[in-house]
Amino acid sequence: MDVSRASWVNTTHDWSGLVDADHLADIRRSPAEFAPDGPWHLVLEVLAYAADEASSKGGGSCVVVHPDGSLSVRDDGRGTDTRVDEHGQVVKKPVMATKDLRFFDFPQVETLPDGRPRRGMSVVAALSEWLAHTNRRLNGAWTQRYEHGVPVTGLEPVEVDGTTGTLVHFRPDASLGPVTVPPSGVLSRLATVWPHLEVHVDDRRNG
Repeated sequence: MDVSRASWVNTTHDWSGLVDADHLADIRRSPAEFAPDGPWHLVLEVLAYAADEASSKGGGSCVVVHPDGSLSVRDDGRGTDTRVDEHGQVVKKPVMATKDLRFFDFPQVETLPDGRPRRGMSVVAALSEWLAHTNRRLNGAWTQRYEHGVPVTGLEPVEVDGTTGTLVHFRPDASLGPVTVPPSGVLSRLATVWPHLEVHVDDRRNG
């Protein structure tokens, strides 16, 4: 889509700005409001995002708890919308560093399985020491790294492997507390919320 960025329609995020520093700072000042249940709430935000991305084709999702305390969520959905502007620059929808227009100012619109309002991926990025977003689309694949929600790299191309989907790998800020995995009964109930996602947790902290 090689057209003026100004003509792109805003649906979930505002294409006109790639970083909203004030928005990210507001989240970081209120972690108890935006991640009231600690790191697992951030996982639910990412799973909701994966459900959105997978909604057009159905897609499994695997939550990996890594030995260093970081977490990753992978899906095989469509991938995050990525376009080419009039200058030939590849631009990814700014889902990590700007607010989700659907939810952030309207927390009553959707709740996550923990009963808390859904706010969007910027909450995850802002409340993580670092986050890496790898995005595979039919028109290419890229990765980008963030620190406390602020991008510290550009979109870096990665090898195209014929698949689509997203991989979000992040380490929650230590102030949120330890990573805890809910019991299997809680996990199984996620299927009623996101029936097209098969959520599996792989906890690698104990070898």
